[in-house]
Amino acid sequence: MRKSKVVLLSVLLMGLPVAFSAQAYSEPAPAAPQSNANTSYELKEFYADYKHFAIGDIAPDLYRTKQYQIDAWKIRHLPAPEAGSHWTYMGGNYVLITDAEGKIIRAMKGDIFYAH
Repeated sequence: MRKSKVVLLSVLLMGLPVAFSAQAYSEPAPAAPQSNANTSYELKEFYADYKHFAIGDIAPDLYRTKQYQIDAWKIRHLPAPEAGSHWTYMGGNYVLITDAEGKIIRAMKGDIFYAH
């Protein structure tokens, strides 16, 4: 009797990985629409250097320097900067500011870098 239970258990366990793998791969997860891909990373306000910033504020001069300017925006999964603006890095976030006055146009969470 004991031997038959072991055999039965072995057969059942051998069939489980096949059943689970078939179930897991039978229905692929729907792809997220591209238009909403960046909206989950979008920020309306954030903190940098212990100061609160929001869209429309002026970025400090430090973040307007070439040292903080992000030219490789594409590999960081950021949208192309608008004409007359560039991406900068403030408080762990990516911030799009105007070239002329440093006005904050858009802000994205720093985690967007790891998006696939």
